[in-house]
Amino acid sequence: MNVDIQDEGDSSSGQAIAFTVGENEEVHVLHPQQIIAYQGPSSGRADRLMNVKGMYRKRKLIRSDLSGPCRFVAALPPGYKVKTLQLDGKSDLLYDFRHLFFYSNGITMQTRVLSMKNMLVTRDVVKVKFAGHGSIGILTEGTVCEAELHPTEPLYVDAGSIIAYPENARLELTVYGNHLASQHMSYHWKMTGHGPVLFQAGRQSRRFEREHDEDGIIKRFLREVLPFGGVFIK
Repeated sequence: MNVDIQDEGDSSSGQAIAFTVGENEEVHVLHPQQIIAYQGPSSGRADRLMNVKGMYRKRKLIRSDLSGPCRFVAALPPGYKVKTLQLDGKSDLLYDFRHLFFYSNGITMQTRVLSMKNMLVTRDVVKVKFAGHGSIGILTEGTVCEAELHPTEPLYVDAGSIIAYPENARLELTVYGNHLASQHMSYHWKMTGHGPVLFQAGRQSRRFEREHDEDGIIKRFLREVLPFGGVFIK
């Protein structure tokens, strides 16, 4: 299977993803309403009800199974991108299932139940670990960044921007910096361990635009100087 990301660099125009699915190949698309063009046998597309776990995790009812040979194009609205990852069976990253846009045959999923503390923060019960050989597409808001964890030197990442992190990672919900910094920033994960962490940049970009395009100077001042103003003043 070949996936061609077509991005003209203009974030206001969205993104198109062109799929070429070969003979005896199959890809599962979890946002079938985003498929805008298809070329192949009519029988090559079969929409199915997701199982109960899938409905809960994805908040969706339908997925599309597309069998080759065929070609199709999926479109994303402005601000969203798909990051394609090739898995070789050795990855131990944990993902939020809601970020999954597509996966190929050969990929299996295992669930990991979060601790009660993490459930309260992430508002999710489980994370998903992908196994097997194949490719997955992760839906993100803006550019995907990657940083390597260190066993003793912590990495602080905005809690709402995390896409995936290693299963072995140690996480602690916190803020950092001096008194003023820790008061107005969003909660961050303090992370140590081994392996890469993936996080998205678009979530913070939208907040930046909102603050500078819509907010008055008084509201922005209160958000900055009041304790946890960035959390409570929207």
